Amino acid sequence: MLKRCVFAIVLPMVLFGAWPAAAAAKATDVIQRAVDGFVRPAYASLHDHAGKLTGSMQALCKAPSRQGLDAARAEFSATVEAWSSAEIIRFGPITENNRLERMLFWPDRKSIGLKQVQAALSEKDPTAADATQLAGKSVAMQGLGALEFVLFGDGAEQLAGKDEPYRCAYGTAIAANVETMAADVSAAWDKTEGFAALWANPGARNPLYRDGTEAVTELVGVFINELEMVRDVRLKGFFGPNPSADKPKQAVYWRSGNTTASLAGNLSGVDALFQASRIGDALPQDARWIAETIHIQLVNGVATAKAVKGPIDKALAEPDQREKLDHLALITSSLSTLFGTRLTTEFGLTAGFSSLDGD
Repeated sequence: MLKRCVFAIVLPMVLFGAWPAAAAAKATDVIQRAVDGFVRPAYASLHDHAGKLTGSMQALCKAPSRQGLDAARAEFSATVEAWSSAEIIRFGPITENNRLERMLFWPDRKSIGLKQVQAALSEKDPTAADATQLAGKSVAMQGLGALEFVLFGDGAEQLAGKDEPYRCAYGTAIAANVETMAADVSAAWDKTEGFAALWANPGARNPLYRDGTEAVTELVGVFINELEMVRDVRLKGFFGPNPSADKPKQAVYWRSGNTTASLAGNLSGVDALFQASRIGDALPQDARWIAETIHIQLVNGVATAKAVKGPIDKALAEPDQREKLDHLALITSSLSTLFGTRLTTEFGLTAGFSSLDGD
């Protein structure tokens, strides 16, 4: 499972003002902008798309057709894109009740989720076709990975006809489960006295963030962690140094063709969060180029990921597509340097961390 990173970051008070009170105020501004400008809208968008996904699954079950299946698949891809942006926030409400793993159980190196989904389809387990009961089952069979197999895996074409009512019912239960989680997380972030208030108002009596240093450290961690996730876990998880080392079936969303779209969504989320928080405004005037370069590189990363078209196995077989993937890896490495070295140096931070163990 993916784990939160362990940070050792020293943030001098000069970053957010010479006095502790001023520092706390500045940190509050940065975090509040991050919450209002990115986190809340991102989860609201996810909730909206998940609702449309549930509706498309219900319509497909009611009147199976090729058009209905295509519509459900399109809503799935749109939901994946929305989740890929929101999922960069891997702390707070999404971690409660195992929601992060329930939303997307990945990587699944031992095919645990695949086996459980296939078993449910084979046995036509009635409890798996009920959203409420499904929520209490294994995390591996109730999220986007499970729904991807239902919609794109072996036997999925039968959803266009009337021969697979159970498969459709199970898929609808998964979609409804994703919608419920998205609604719950969105509502939790919107609460006036909820997690957002704790993050944006650090203090001695705050059980999670004692000062502005800890609050801003959480934000900086999002950027550093996500870049490592995109490059070292998701991209390098399937993209080898040469074609013989590729592992296309270990790519996230490979069945639905959403692998690189999800990577683009991750980077787009990082850029949106970085811009919303305006943490770059704290840089000295002669170092503002760092923030500008970060934005440019993120935009380039998103465009490069989106330029890789089609099924990932076919993309890996084409030299020009491999060049794009290689370029994406270089961009994320450059961004890691910009965030982890340039930005932190200008702010006087020293960071030591291991963000993801990849298990």
